[in-house]
This record gives sequence, C-alpha cells and structure tokens, in this order.
Amino acid sequence: MSVSDAMVKMIQFYTLGSAARSHHDINHFQKVWAFAKTIGELEGLDACTQETLELAAIVHDIACPLCREKYGDADGVHQEIEGPSMARDFYADMGLPETQLERICYLVGHHHTLEPVDGIDYQILLEADFLVNADESQARKDQIVRFRDRVYRTKTGTELLNAIYEL
Repeated sequence: MSVSDAMVKMIQFYTLGSAARSHHDINHFQKVWAFAKTIGELEGLDACTQETLELAAIVHDIACPLCREKYGDADGVHQEIEGPSMARDFYADMGLPETQLERICYLVGHHHTLEPVDGIDYQILLEADFLVNADESQARKDQIVRFRDRVYRTKTGTELLNAIYEL
C-alpha cells in the first residue's frame, strides 16, 4: 500500500459514486494532502508519522458525499461522526498495521476538533485543512489571523499561511 495507491483509490471513490461535487472533493483533498506532505516533511516527521499524516489527509473528508446525502450538508460534526468507519473500510484491504489504521481513523474523526491536539500529525492536518478551507470559503483576513493565532503551532504551517494570505 502506498500513498499513491491511496490517492488513486480516493479519486475513484469520488468519481464512481453519485457525488455531484466530486471534482471539488478531489481538488480539496489533493490540496490538503499537498500541504500536509510539505509541512510534515519540513517539520521533520519520521517516516511512519509522515505516511500516517498523508494517508489521513487523503481520506479526511471521505464522509462528505454521504453527509450531503444523509444530512443535507457536509458539516464538520457530521464528517467526524461518519468519517472514521468509512476511512477504516477504505483502508481495510491495504495491509496497514492496526495502530496506523487506528490513528488515521482518529485523525479523520477529529479533523474539525481544534483541541486538545494530541500529536504533530493532528496539528499538521488541522493546519493543512485550514490553508485550503480559508481560500475555498473566502475567509476574511481577520478570521484567518484569529484562526492562526488560536490554532497554528508549526513554523512551516504558520509561514505558509502568512505568505499565502499576506499576513
């Protein structure tokens, strides 16, 4: 199982279903994955933590199509409820160690919960997701600054956020 295999499988997940917003979902997870990969590498994560982070970033929003259908929205609370079991099913046949699979599911189930953050992989996923969400939601500069000051902890994530949004 490689990160690239997961990437292809996730693209297929979004395109084989009836999700009307599959292009948005694909673009979103790829951007979050790219930021997570970059931040993780520049922050010096060990190989296992880096892989876990990247695999979690790929499936962090796996529940969005289901949530839109079931609840009428893809609210973060609903994603955190539905996402972990979907992530487990997604990776079930990929031969991941159980501890890694548990961590991926935990990250998917908490990626909208801002505290307490219990690991660098969790921290980076929050930062990577916000880097993308701020743009996609057209967040105001004051909202971005508040989120940065409240949530951001990594040097790389903070530098990227500041550069992208001219803070």
